[in-house]
Amino acid sequence: MNDDKNYIQLIYRLIVIVISFGFLTIIWPYISSVITMLIFAFLFTTILLPLVDKLESKINSRGISIVIVTISLITTFVVFLKSFASGMLSQARDFSKQIGTKGYDDNLNSLATKLESYLNKYINFPEIDSSNFVSRINIMVGEIIQNLMSLAGAIGGFVFTTIMVLIFTIILLSNYHGFKKSIVQFIPNKYFEMGLRVIFNIERQVSKYLQGQLLAASSVALMSFIGLSILNFMGANLTLVVFIAIIAGLANLIPLVGPFAGMLPAILVAIMNNIGSDIAINHQIINTIPSPFYILDIIIMFLIVQQIDNNIVTPILVGESVGIHPLIVMISLLIGGTLIGPIGMLLAVPAAGILKVIGVEIMFLRRNAHLL
Repeated sequence: MNDDKNYIQLIYRLIVIVISFGFLTIIWPYISSVITMLIFAFLFTTILLPLVDKLESKINSRGISIVIVTISLITTFVVFLKSFASGMLSQARDFSKQIGTKGYDDNLNSLATKLESYLNKYINFPEIDSSNFVSRINIMVGEIIQNLMSLAGAIGGFVFTTIMVLIFTIILLSNYHGFKKSIVQFIPNKYFEMGLRVIFNIERQVSKYLQGQLLAASSVALMSFIGLSILNFMGANLTLVVFIAIIAGLANLIPLVGPFAGMLPAILVAIMNNIGSDIAINHQIINTIPSPFYILDIIIMFLIVQQIDNNIVTPILVGESVGIHPLIVMISLLIGGTLIGPIGMLLAVPAAGILKVIGVEIMFLRRNAHLL
């Protein structure tokens, strides 16, 4: 009789899970953006909460503490963004002055001829019309500029999302401890201690993960700065090195994105700065492999940084902090990337850590249910 009752309860739970999953699948497209905002707000709250609590203990005002921390964060972000944008605009203005000049045309035509000559040594590459190469480049530049104009809507959406995340973060910072007390009140007395332990372990898991990720991002930024500085010593003539390194480090918070986020502006700056330089056009790696404008050097440097980060830095700083097997981490990243894309990859590991904490507590509860 008890076995039949257990089977009925199991079937009932499975039906509830299937119905819940189906319902979530239907409404997910409508709530995914809000859920993503709330998750990011929670992550930012986890990062900023110790600063706010420490400042509140000194000035005895949580509201003022939140205002000071928020304004400091926004000011830092705006100053960084403004400095990087002004630097890139200055680069673009200098580059645009060269377009259409005799030296610019000669450089591109010479580059096209050399590329054609080099490629024909190894593969049967279609003939490049070097006389028309400059006009094609100019047409491509015009098309790129037109495509950039279409990004205005996406930028507007990003600004809106950023503002909403900021508002949610401020609300969470203001009432975080109150929210926590409210959640604790819903825990039955029978499971009170276990509930407190789950909340504490989830907070610790997320906090350790974020600390590990920030340290890993800092290491990527430092390695990128060192690598770009070495390339400058070799004659790459790169500017905005600090900004590019910081961007690579911050973007590294999203797995597999960081190196490419730093690589693209570095290549762009290298081309802009070295147009008209015969040394840059004729540059070769180990006097063998052509690398015009040091492009291949930059790609190799960022790939080396990525390998060091993936195989040494991240496993030590992030993997150990979360306490999840590397295979589970990879599966989590694949699932998160498939479901939500890059954002899903960013959230996959802490989500797996939270599920691990809940799973451990459930197993503990089942083993010791007879004692409750």
